[in-house]
Amino acid sequence: MSKEINQLLDWKANPELAALSTVSSDQHRFGMRHFAVGVTIITARDGDEKAGLTATAVCSVTADPPRLVVFVNKNIAASPVILASGALCVNVLAADQEQVAKAFANMVEGVHGAERYGYGQWDQLTTGAPALAGALANFDCRVIKVFDESTHHAFLCEVLAARERNDGEALIYLNGVFRALPQ
Repeated sequence: MSKEINQLLDWKANPELAALSTVSSDQHRFGMRHFAVGVTIITARDGDEKAGLTATAVCSVTADPPRLVVFVNKNIAASPVILASGALCVNVLAADQEQVAKAFANMVEGVHGAERYGYGQWDQLTTGAPALAGALANFDCRVIKVFDESTHHAFLCEVLAARERNDGEALIYLNGVFRALPQ
């Protein structure tokens, strides 16, 4: 069975740079705290099982075709749900949805698993993954490739449905704190 590999297999890393040590995990983490990023809730559903997480590691890959990449830690409940369903929804949060972000980030004491869906209003678009009503944007996606990247899966997704609202402020994460970013 042939397997399509979407990688430059003939590319070689610079050997001098490859021999150098990387920074420590803490140095990397502390430096990344200064990188202001939009806050999203990644959701998935496999049958009756719903899972989700607050995430900042989401990036547009291409507009044509419409693709995103979403990085999800392998050790959280959402990862196997995404793998089993082959779908996820990226919900881009507005500043007034900070409590939803905290619930899905395990920052609300006693709220775990599907209880998180008690925060915010939820519906669905195309794939059946939960979509947060009132989010600045929702991107309902099918997963087309999964990359194994150390502690995370990188889900390459194609956007099947999208909706947006044109008012509200963006919720961002910077220096370990949620913040509002005016339009």
